[in-house]
Amino acid sequence: MRLLIVVAICVATAGVASCGNAQVLPPSKPVPELGYRVSPDFFQLPPNWVEGEAAGVAVNSQGHIFLFQRTKPMLSEFDENGRYLRSLGEGLFDHPHGLRIDSDDNIWTTDDTNSTVLKLSPAGKVLLILGRRNNSGEANWLFNKPTDVAFSKNGDIYVTDGYGNSRVVKFDRNGNFIKAWGTYGSGPGEFMLPHSVVIDKNDRVYVGDRENARIQIFDANGNFLTQWIGIGYPYGLWIAPDQHVWMVDGGFDRIIELDQAGKILGSIGSPGHQPGQLAWGHFLAMGSDGKLIVADVLNWRFQVFVPTKASGKVSEYVPTERKFFGFKQSDGYVFRSPGWPTK
Repeated sequence: MRLLIVVAICVATAGVASCGNAQVLPPSKPVPELGYRVSPDFFQLPPNWVEGEAAGVAVNSQGHIFLFQRTKPMLSEFDENGRYLRSLGEGLFDHPHGLRIDSDDNIWTTDDTNSTVLKLSPAGKVLLILGRRNNSGEANWLFNKPTDVAFSKNGDIYVTDGYGNSRVVKFDRNGNFIKAWGTYGSGPGEFMLPHSVVIDKNDRVYVGDRENARIQIFDANGNFLTQWIGIGYPYGLWIAPDQHVWMVDGGFDRIIELDQAGKILGSIGSPGHQPGQLAWGHFLAMGSDGKLIVADVLNWRFQVFVPTKASGKVSEYVPTERKFFGFKQSDGYVFRSPGWPTK
């Protein structure tokens, strides 16, 4: 995979330094330690289970946990206690990326190699196909390496079309194209890898603009409202019932909780390979009991964090660099298409 590296003199604007099209983050500050502990043996894997890169995770209305990984079995269901129930979707996926479950317990997948978004019934039957398998493009009906999907209250569908294109695509509940917005760049409404998308109770659309190191917020029609900066690298987003945004920061390898104004309330995790540490934390989901489940790509595992009493301490980990990326914040870097690392 090719990366074009640009070293530049950086000009600070709005708390983020701009190096060409790249964003260099200001120094991180200590934040409170969230009340969670890792449960390293939560999942009871069946015999002969094969582990691979962990991509996506989702929880249905029964508390069942669905794991999406880049080896067979790619999509599997576990109960709320981590007991294996079944695998499904055999043959549908090439390179799993994002996983979501809607209010009817339908399962939605994004695949950043075959460029499709699929809607599966709870039984695993294909109900809707967006895009065409192994056909990439920038059209009303095609994607180029899509990353994530979200749904509004009325059933509208939002897809972050992220590695090959730099846009958000909106469809109605039946998959009919409504509109698309976004292009490559670092201005408002532009993206440098839209990697995750969630929608709040007021139908505001939160897009994890990963390589711009920000979350951009839009109304339901794609009009730019605001952005949150200085938060790290938003790989995966989740909105809790209290409308706080939980983010797995796959650049700094920690999980943070953000209030409705974008303030970091606390964090857990640090880079590494031990239980509770992350190496490219990718997507996350939260159960009704507050459990956090995180897809940990480079560690080939799904980690579960269980709520516990907060320690009242400041987190010992204060990010200074992307440990598993290869560049310090101060280096300055730019991705150019083609050449996105498809992760």
